[in-house]
Amino acid sequence: MAETKSTVDNIREWIVEHKLRTVGCLWLSGVAGSIAYNWSQPNMKTSVKIIHARLHAQALTLAALAGAAVVEYYDHRTGAKADRYSKFLDFDSNQHKD
Repeated sequence: MAETKSTVDNIREWIVEHKLRTVGCLWLSGVAGSIAYNWSQPNMKTSVKIIHARLHAQALTLAALAGAAVVEYYDHRTGAKADRYSKFLDFDSNQHKD
């Protein structure tokens, strides 16, 4: 029987395949969210609001990169990454012939 994947499994698979895109989107949403929050603070200068938004987004990005490193480590330890790329490699045609 064919087993259908859940939505969570599909999302996890997409994140594993697109780690850097995920980190970039997380950074962009962090900047946008932080700017939106800081703009509601009336007693701050505009330059301080922008600096705070950048710092919040930078912290979020470091956390996302650490998460991507954990996923990469897990894929390496379980061999899932090797299985994913083995279908693209043809070892028989690349052997040295004497």
